[in-house]
Amino acid sequence: MTYALVQVSVALMNDVTGRHWGYELSKQSGVRSGVMYPILQRMLDEGWLTDGWEDQEQVGRAKRPPRRYYKVTDAGRAALGAVLVQARRDARFRPILAPQAAGWSI
Repeated sequence: MTYALVQVSVALMNDVTGRHWGYELSKQSGVRSGVMYPILQRMLDEGWLTDGWEDQEQVGRAKRPPRRYYKVTDAGRAALGAVLVQARRDARFRPILAPQAAGWSI
């Protein structure tokens, strides 16, 4: 278990039912994109997340390409919860878990 995995897990569990954008997750977790995207890909491969693309109509006149989003699956909710339960037992992760844990439904 890595610090980056725990940080991304915290960011996902803070809004377990929402759609998450890569840039948003990077800002929330403090994990740079070069580390975060491989973590997200592993979560996709494990079935913890699903992904999709922002509807072009939602992009509208923003003059940017559609964004890829990620959603936590039921299996992901259980797996991310297990990651965070395990992280709570490790003193290295207490500083990033303590202020967040109140809002989770694991």
